[in-house]
Amino acid sequence: MSTDLFETPAADAAPAAFADRIMAATLGGIDLVAIHLGRTLGWYQALVDDGPLTSVDLAARTGTQERYAREWLEQQAVGGWLLVDDHDDATRRRYQVAPGAVAVLTDPDSALHVAPVAGFVIAACRRIDDLVAASRSGGGVSWSQFGDDARTAQAALNRPLFLDELPDQIVPAIPELHTALQGGARVADIGTGEGWSSIGLAAAFPTSTFEGFDVDEPSVAAASRHAADRGLDGRVSFAAVDAAALSESRTGAFDVVMAYECVHDMPDPVGVLAAMRAIAHDDGYVLVMDERTAESFAAPADPVERLLYGYSIVCCLPDGLSTPGGVGTGTVMRPAVLAGYAASAGFSRVEILPVEHEMFRFYRLHL
Repeated sequence: MSTDLFETPAADAAPAAFADRIMAATLGGIDLVAIHLGRTLGWYQALVDDGPLTSVDLAARTGTQERYAREWLEQQAVGGWLLVDDHDDATRRRYQVAPGAVAVLTDPDSALHVAPVAGFVIAACRRIDDLVAASRSGGGVSWSQFGDDARTAQAALNRPLFLDELPDQIVPAIPELHTALQGGARVADIGTGEGWSSIGLAAAFPTSTFEGFDVDEPSVAAASRHAADRGLDGRVSFAAVDAAALSESRTGAFDVVMAYECVHDMPDPVGVLAAMRAIAHDDGYVLVMDERTAESFAAPADPVERLLYGYSIVCCLPDGLSTPGGVGTGTVMRPAVLAGYAASAGFSRVEILPVEHEMFRFYRLHL
């Protein structure tokens, strides 16, 4: 993430600098709305598959209205997302996606495919009245309330990481975990979402078996479909289960227990971590991946920290507080906070693993 694009004004900046920030944010917000429209209506994909296209062609191929398609095409062209030929007749101009934007907007396997974040922002904006109400009176907004756009966006954003980077770069950098997976481990994937973490590792380590657990039933159903589509449903399974309840039936059942980018969302992280400890074999490996926050609060902060706080106020904190008694960790879970949760759950210590990643930090929780 280029920090130059997101620099905060100096402490003595003039009012105009802050006004400029609002106008830039407005332009960015409108771009996200347009990107969400383009993805949802199939406009980008049609342009990639069949372009260059006129507005008439695009509307016909996607079952949409030409006048709306034309305005969107022009908005995208003036913003540089699309290239357009020069023609006096607006309905005969032909558009195509800028080559550098193709992977960003349409390739789900690319590490640069960040366009799904638009759906996440749209999902949060839909719940703004609920967020206002929760901020005033307490309670929260649950993950299920954010709906399919948030669910699919979250899965899509992490998919390239889980399918490629996790098995090919991250796990090999953790020798003991790598050896366990090569040797045919029984793996529990806590908070698995749409299952891409288990699917990516199962494809890379064919002697290991994976069980994914999540409380969100639509995510579990999607995970099962993804595994079946890739021919992995024999070694990968998913269940809609509260991970905190696993300790009652699966004590010591797993060689590896993993939780990717979900502990900060949990209303009872200590209870879930205690269950992870219980279901791990005596010499098992417990891994947590969560956001690479700063070690301590400081303001102003870098773009990653700002992004994490943004996610927190619109989704992760209200989701965590939507369950009565939820601790409300929020997205910005610093290492010391996780270490405190782990100690309360009975782990002996937390080790920060030497894995370099811009967005995530990797922890081993020692039994």
